[in-house]
Amino acid sequence: MARKTSEAKKEDAPKLFYIFYNQERWDNWLTTLAEADFDGSDDDEEMPEGFRILDTFSEDITLSVLKIIKLWQNERITLEDAEKKLAEVEAIVMGEVPDNDLGEIVGSVQVAMMVLFAACRLFIAGETEADIKTLVKEGKKAADKDPEEALRIASVIGSAVINGVTCCSKYVKDTDDPTIFDEWLVAVEKMGEAMKSLKKFDEEPGEGS
Repeated sequence: MARKTSEAKKEDAPKLFYIFYNQERWDNWLTTLAEADFDGSDDDEEMPEGFRILDTFSEDITLSVLKIIKLWQNERITLEDAEKKLAEVEAIVMGEVPDNDLGEIVGSVQVAMMVLFAACRLFIAGETEADIKTLVKEGKKAADKDPEEALRIASVIGSAVINGVTCCSKYVKDTDDPTIFDEWLVAVEKMGEAMKSLKKFDEEPGEGS
């Protein structure tokens, strides 16, 4: 079940003071990324600092968005508030980016986040059932011909993963040229990991993020 009490009434949700993902947080991340080194050293076998920060940046967005889902699941916010907060965070994350190299880098994160927001919308709408194996096959076929359909399929998988289904590491190919669907499956896998880390998440009134 998507929610503890699916028939919970709007007025039953307790009031909650919680600092959701906001524009200031996004801007602070962009500043940090702008100052980061994405080139690294030829002798450095580790991932350049900039890409490590980028991974953390992406994880921060994913966790922040899924916390909205958890707060709704735990009846700490109403469905209306959950939809509103998701839309607000989506507007920030999917907004304009700098017209430079940083913009291209952040743009890659935005593409990955498309499946996060779409999956969350499906989840709170109660659409959580999915035949993962069949959908993955369909998504891979649609990746190049119909990106919108590929996104829809990945979002259905993502909603099921938010609901507890395991996916998608075994379906992600280790390749230097992944399709957009492969990238979305990676994002869905990270969503699953984030939901596990949020298993006991339940903010108390007055707590921050």
